[in-house]
Amino acid sequence: MKELKLLKGNEAISEAAIRAGADAYFGYPITPQSEILEYLMAEKPHERTGMVVLQAESEVAAINMVYGGAACGRKILTSSSSPGISLKQEGLSYIAGSELPCLVVNVVRGGPGLGTIQPSQSDYFQATKGGGHGDYRLIVLAPSSVQEMADFVKLGFDLAFKYRNPAMILTDGAIGQMMEKVWLEEQQPRMTEFPEWATTGKKPGKERRIVTSLDLDSAMQEKFNRKLQEKYRKMEENEVRFEEIDCEDAEYLLVAYGTSARICQKSVKIAREKGIKVGLLRPITLFPFPKNKIKEMAGKVKGILSVEMSAGQMVEDIRISVEGKVKVDHFGRMGGIIHSSEEIVTALEQKIIGG
Repeated sequence: MKELKLLKGNEAISEAAIRAGADAYFGYPITPQSEILEYLMAEKPHERTGMVVLQAESEVAAINMVYGGAACGRKILTSSSSPGISLKQEGLSYIAGSELPCLVVNVVRGGPGLGTIQPSQSDYFQATKGGGHGDYRLIVLAPSSVQEMADFVKLGFDLAFKYRNPAMILTDGAIGQMMEKVWLEEQQPRMTEFPEWATTGKKPGKERRIVTSLDLDSAMQEKFNRKLQEKYRKMEENEVRFEEIDCEDAEYLLVAYGTSARICQKSVKIAREKGIKVGLLRPITLFPFPKNKIKEMAGKVKGILSVEMSAGQMVEDIRISVEGKVKVDHFGRMGGIIHSSEEIVTALEQKIIGG
């Protein structure tokens, strides 16, 4: 039976991970995501389910612990915020190159560099284009509520194991720190049977299971890369998720995710009260990106405004998707500043309607 609680977004992720039957969490504190580790430590999930929670000596150590646990076929997660995620990129590339499932949470803060501890969406490129070295992709989920912070833990694990690929929950400091009511799933048992590829020890009469991302034969490495690209194409065919709000009769379209999408819902209401028919398309998966839906909408609207808490990153994927059929522009705030609903409407009027 589901349970209703009042939780911060970061706390919801932690509780959802315990209830999803996660085997281990390895992480390192950094604002504004430290509550994930703090909640797990305080909750003592090893007494509830046997889940291991360990503060590593660094972000680099944490992601390599994730690599080891994932190679054993276990449900493993980690979390950090922007600079910490940067430190994890080499390990993430190794995990993707070894075709291992894991869940990574990025509670984004403003940058570049140490930047600020305030919320931002400036890690979009890093999350959706690979981030580390090599031709790889992460499955990227973008929650816009505390409920989705909880829900996307199970979804992230499910997709990670389905495709043997790292999945990321890309959120921000605003959703991580806000408190909302959240319905939590019943406790699920930890896994007792493990995938055939997992390194669970050599069995009599069986071949050794070796997990590695290294292959010095260029022809074999190219063959493997083609296999990865085919896997990513299957994600694009089967796993695109998005939400449409007031798009049926829309003459203009806002595209936003996460906190920006929450604010844009009020912008749509304000614009419609002014007689401007605006709709909102909220990408839920940032990879795979809802490019076909945006292309479809480009044939119906007069212009599209990408609303982001960044200098403009998702806007590039929107422009690629519309193939020049309609005007696309960007409105964003940076440095941890969150735009207002009224600012978004003004930007729409100036950049798209009157531009």
